[in-house]
Amino acid sequence: MTAPMLFPYAAYLEALEHPNHAAVAGATASASLIPVLKAYRATLQAAFDTKLAADELRRYQKYAKPGKPSAHTVQLRQKQAAARQATSLARQSLIKAAAAFVREAGIAVGERTPLDEFIIAWIEGNVPKDASGT
Repeated sequence: MTAPMLFPYAAYLEALEHPNHAAVAGATASASLIPVLKAYRATLQAAFDTKLAADELRRYQKYAKPGKPSAHTVQLRQKQAAARQATSLARQSLIKAAAAFVREAGIAVGERTPLDEFIIAWIEGNVPKDASGT
């Protein structure tokens, strides 16, 4: 069995969603950061699922006989395609949430910097990770 995908900012997101939580006491957390973190979590989960589907398909195809693919191979390919589509949708939602957050927070983004890459770097630099070291 594979390990579940761990989100390194889960505790901080939980603290933002419940402002009485001690982890955010005194922090100037914007309400628009919550959708950004949720979208980032969805992006990481979708990428994780895509990787798992690709690995499973690769393992199965290693021993598949040449010719018409089996029903199981077709199902694995469909699972991989669905995971890729979920990755694209999650990335789009991350960009949308990031645009709203950057606009509201007044953060300047470089002209040639993709917004999703910028916000991921911003999150990694400004949002505290969980104490569990994930």
